[in-house]
Amino acid sequence: MNTKNLTLDKQDRAILRELQRNARLKNAELADLVGMSTTACWNRTRHLEQSGLIRGYVALIDQEKLGFSDTVLIEITLDRHEDAVLARFGEELAALPEVLDAYLISGEYDYLIKVAVEGTAGYERFLREKLYRISGIRHSRSMFALRCMKNVPSVAV
Repeated sequence: MNTKNLTLDKQDRAILRELQRNARLKNAELADLVGMSTTACWNRTRHLEQSGLIRGYVALIDQEKLGFSDTVLIEITLDRHEDAVLARFGEELAALPEVLDAYLISGEYDYLIKVAVEGTAGYERFLREKLYRISGIRHSRSMFALRCMKNVPSVAV
């Protein structure tokens, strides 16, 4: 379904806002929060899912409590930029569990990736045993995040 022409009204936005706060809401609870009947709320929520606007529901995990105390942002430049090379590199990045986000970007570097690691030793292991085993990397630059100032799972509605 084409979501570019999808018009969201105040009630759709309210549903999206509440589901972003708590995706485990029961339909009756959601309906109460947005001031709708349960049937109307269920129909609108299903329409938002079917349109692809709601892509899924996830649990947000605290990476520190899992032992991944550090977040590292890595800029990467590849040797070549053919479609097949970019696609293969993207697939290999996606397979690494430490990689939280990966973006093909414009500018001096080709990719920006965000990884969760266990300290500097964990980062060194990630580089040596995983990232640098992906062929085609010409250069990388890393930055450790000192503190997260804002972290939202999706855009505000």
